[in-house]
Amino acid sequence: MNSIDSKDLAVYLERNTLIDVRTPDEYTSGHIPGAVNIPLFSNEERAEVGTLYKRESRMAAMLRALELVGPKMADFVRTAKKYPYSEHLIIHCWRGGMRSSTFAWLMNTVGIPAVTLKRGYKGFRNHILVFFEQNINIKIITGCTGSGKSDLLRHMKQMGEQVVDLERLANHKGSSFGALGQNPQPTSEQFHNDLYWAMKDFDVSRPVWMEDESMRIGKVFIPEPLWKQMRKSPLYRIDLCPEARLNRLVEEYACFNPADLASAIGRISKRLGGQNVKLALEELEKGHFKEVAEILLAYYDRTYNRSIEERAAQVVFQREYDSFNADVIIRDIKKALDDHL
Repeated sequence: MNSIDSKDLAVYLERNTLIDVRTPDEYTSGHIPGAVNIPLFSNEERAEVGTLYKRESRMAAMLRALELVGPKMADFVRTAKKYPYSEHLIIHCWRGGMRSSTFAWLMNTVGIPAVTLKRGYKGFRNHILVFFEQNINIKIITGCTGSGKSDLLRHMKQMGEQVVDLERLANHKGSSFGALGQNPQPTSEQFHNDLYWAMKDFDVSRPVWMEDESMRIGKVFIPEPLWKQMRKSPLYRIDLCPEARLNRLVEEYACFNPADLASAIGRISKRLGGQNVKLALEELEKGHFKEVAEILLAYYDRTYNRSIEERAAQVVFQREYDSFNADVIIRDIKKALDDHL
């Protein structure tokens, strides 16, 4: 075996290490989850070789590449042999070309079994695009801000349901306040890779539960084929009474720096309206978090309700609860799901 296909990659990665030999910049922009980066060239070296190829000749570029790689070969071996494998290391570059084949040749030469990934990272990306274009049995949990949609999905996952936590993968909760307390967001490309990896073992004929999101979550975008399916999928709407929602939001956000909260309010100032912004900032300065949440909910409720009204025919379940009880809500949703089949 000299190479493996992207569709078989996950099985091999249970026992073997995947090595990405692209540049650090290429790896940072987007990589296969679990891959380790051992770059054949630095960012600058790759640019230099590429320039030679364009301006002079393939031979000139090849000779310079050999000059750059030769002194690093021993270090490549020392680094690669630290990583575990049962059958072989799996090596890939951008499209399964010379970088990965050279690295795999070096490993095999020194006695470390290695194969390449057929069509490289480009092949993997094509594979995940096809994955998102297939029909997926998506069910959407929707409802106004503070209703506990994310918590509900976490409970559903613990109960064995197929759940995609888009906000966790995006490191963002979707609103103007969504970046608070989160790690930096991945690139959209990496978000797509991580999203595929989270879904790759799903039986897409069974329900796949997701939270209602806009196509953009912070600075990343849901893959268009997937989002189009989400927009057409059945909606399961849960709402809590206003008091319960206010209490949940205060508990979730009052811990953050008031300056960060003020910045988040500022980002929606045009939509919130000057008077509401002024009032919200005054209440924030006083430490009146519940009053701030009340002002903001009026805006977010209008936005959510407008979005749900546009898809009113897709709502198959709708209920308001006095308090958040995941077991009760999941029981009701499952009953509605059974009734809708």
